[in-house]
Amino acid sequence: MTRVSTLAVIVLADDLIWASRLVEAVKNAGTVAVAVRTHAQLTRALAGSVEETPVLIDLNGRAYDAIALVELAAEEGHPVVAVGQHEDVDLRKRALGAGAIRVFSYNKLFTDGPAVVTKLLQGEL
Repeated sequence: MTRVSTLAVIVLADDLIWASRLVEAVKNAGTVAVAVRTHAQLTRALAGSVEETPVLIDLNGRAYDAIALVELAAEEGHPVVAVGQHEDVDLRKRALGAGAIRVFSYNKLFTDGPAVVTKLLQGEL
């Protein structure tokens, strides 16, 4: 039997367009998005969440160190999915090394965002 989570998904993105797209993908997957834009906001959201609350991080944020925050969330027991430029292989590898369970391209999250979030919530990533 597939386990379906009712957890919210924390979305860290400071770009208005990508923040809204990622939040919309989470909502279209049938759950609540907690949108944050900074390191401090993510820290507060993690502190106020249960362990294993999924976190979706835009790797190209300007207001935060994405790799450090992938590591922070992963070390606290949260499954982290990152999104970034398809061609930035080094950044994608660094995110995986910091604890992201998967790194998707912007195109993948734009076209299949709700399906990706659903798999994340079901523990299938």
